[in-house]
Amino acid sequence: MVKEHLEEVRTHMEEACRRAGRSPEEVTLIAVSKTKPLSMLKEAYEAGARDFGENKVQELLEKQPEMPSDARFHMIGHLQRNKVRQVIGKAVLIHSVDSLRLAEQIEAEAARQNLSVDILLEVNVAREESKYGFFLEETEEALKRISQYSHITVKGLMTIAPFVENPEENRDIFKKLYQLFIDIKSKNIDNGTMSVLSMGMTGDYQVAIEEGSTMIRVGTGIFGAR
Repeated sequence: MVKEHLEEVRTHMEEACRRAGRSPEEVTLIAVSKTKPLSMLKEAYEAGARDFGENKVQELLEKQPEMPSDARFHMIGHLQRNKVRQVIGKAVLIHSVDSLRLAEQIEAEAARQNLSVDILLEVNVAREESKYGFFLEETEEALKRISQYSHITVKGLMTIAPFVENPEENRDIFKKLYQLFIDIKSKNIDNGTMSVLSMGMTGDYQVAIEEGSTMIRVGTGIFGAR
């Protein structure tokens, strides 16, 4: 079942890229494997998935050693500062850096372990009270502050759009983040490569791709409902 779902998602990705005049190679699919058993991750791996997204540090730490060495794990959930030490060096990318204090903690731990950590800044575009992240107007200043850290590389931006029935309702959210992404990119702020725009989930990834996403995070669409 996982294989069929994965193929379906890839087909939709290709269609969205075609509509937007983009190459499918520009978009990375992250299979969001939170709460899913290892057997399903291995099924997805056999079907060609290499990037997996976890919400909880504990799950990432349990699953990563059991998967082939070329499987890449992304930390996509809210990261508590007291869990930073465990996850750096294990996650290829931390998508959810939502505060300066968290960035400071990552820098301190990375320095202690002599590692370089790739992160994305989480942006709360819709200003939802239930979500974490910087507001649009705070993001550039935060990036400038974080770019002073020598053990962190800011690879780009991430957002979790509101849960909506009609994905078109999130188009404006994705447009706004893409615009900020391009604006920041043009300023060449030290340390920020601005090569990754992580936006779009099971319900709205096609719209996100049409609006410039380079990474989509799909869980239910691949593994079924939790």
